[in-house]
Order: sequence, then structure tokens, then C-alpha cells
Amino acid sequence: MRSIAFADFLIGLGILFVLEGLMFAASPNWMRKAMKSAIATPDNILRAVGIGSAVAGLILIWVMRRPI
Repeated sequence: MRSIAFADFLIGLGILFVLEGLMFAASPNWMRKAMKSAIATPDNILRAVGIGSAVAGLILIWVMRRPI
């Protein structure tokens, strides 16, 4: 039997794939430009954005999962 946390993880991963797929399907040229821009961005900026996104995601999950 799967845990609720694992099921939530798989749901989140599925949503990520859906959104990423929709962005590539809707505007492949824009996604190509975004990837080129990411390659040109310094590591410290990418790292800061990644950490910020992870923290924002954890806060969102915490807010949505806390008991009322």
C-alpha cells in the first residue's frame, strides 16, 4: 500500500510533466529561447532561483496541508 505522501509526490510530478508538456506544445520556439537563456545564466543565479522556488513550493505545500 502506498503512503499518502508518495501518492502526493506522484501527483505533483504528474502535474509538472503536464505543465512542461503544454509549454513545449504551445510555444516550442519560446521554450528553446528560455533554455538558451538558462545556459547563459551564471550558476549562482540559477542556484538562487532554484532554492527560492523550492522554498516557495515547500511553503505552499505546508500551507495547503496544515490542519484547519
